[in-house]
Amino acid sequence: MPSTIPPRPADAFDVDALRAWIARSAPQLIPADAQVTVRQFPGGFSNLTFLLLVESKAASGGLVLRRPPRGARAAHAHDMGREHDILSALHPLGVPVAKPLVRCDDESVIGAPFYIMEHVDGIILRGEVPPELSGDPTVQRVQLEQLSATFVRTLAGLHAVDVSAGPLHGLARTGSYAERQTRGWTARWEASRTEAVPDIDGIAEWLRSHLPREQAPALVHNDFKFDNLVLDPHDFTRVAAILDWEMATVGDPLMDLGTSLAYWVEADDPPVFRSLGLGVTALPGNATRAELVRMYAAATGRDTSDTLFCYVFGIFKVAVIAQQIYARFAKGDAADQRFARLGTVVEAFGKHGQRAIAAGTL
Repeated sequence: MPSTIPPRPADAFDVDALRAWIARSAPQLIPADAQVTVRQFPGGFSNLTFLLLVESKAASGGLVLRRPPRGARAAHAHDMGREHDILSALHPLGVPVAKPLVRCDDESVIGAPFYIMEHVDGIILRGEVPPELSGDPTVQRVQLEQLSATFVRTLAGLHAVDVSAGPLHGLARTGSYAERQTRGWTARWEASRTEAVPDIDGIAEWLRSHLPREQAPALVHNDFKFDNLVLDPHDFTRVAAILDWEMATVGDPLMDLGTSLAYWVEADDPPVFRSLGLGVTALPGNATRAELVRMYAAATGRDTSDTLFCYVFGIFKVAVIAQQIYARFAKGDAADQRFARLGTVVEAFGKHGQRAIAAGTL
């Protein structure tokens, strides 16, 4: 598949060991006579995702395997069993997610816990305009307007999922979600710091002193952005699957929106943000961040008056995620050369957050 590459040497695993485990634990997934080719999805900066291409006399198809990155220290963010179980709770509810098939907690099989899910074919928007979008500027503008609406509608749908009972209810915790998240991400920042970034320290202090009113709890994805959406290849205004549930929980939905806003690049934002593969949202036709907030308020009826806090928190969180990855690279625990520039990204997000605070707006 054009969107995949051969596994990076540092990320490769023992395919024979994997097949032996599947033969014992989930033989229905791969026929005994099948040939299995492993490809890696190169996008993303966190958990590793692989495509297992299965070819046999009877049938052919694909499966997807997820495992933590090598050298990962934040166990909660890379808990494969937890992510598998969240997908298992969401799939029967009709939430657009890939169907989980099996999980393995035994690190001896491929060197880390993992789970396998169905492969969902579709379009993923990253740094470049896909060929499925029209080359005509006027038509493309309309298409991107529709995609912005789809983005908000899908996020609002997640926040409408019933979390009052069942497995999802177990994700809820008592106390202030905003305070807990601010404290937790500040601790992650301090634990992963490799050099002084005063702007990030200042944002952390501002967040602690500007905690918002608590919203009614909802399902929170915590990493909702275009390149975590698989769009239907026949109707790209329909989301076929939402990916990367590693940070999902139950909490304040406006803070989920804030993270999405932090990833939503506008045309006059610093160029470094486009270099992260997020520049599609800066093209003409997309909603602005302020327009996204208005669309979300109309779709959900929620009070969005504390959006500035949530946006600045989103900037802070994305900066800390980048710093955690950069720290793994700096310590030699990760070899992906894309990570070498993330220190500069952290500084840029710090300046961007301080500008938002000073301006008092998105």
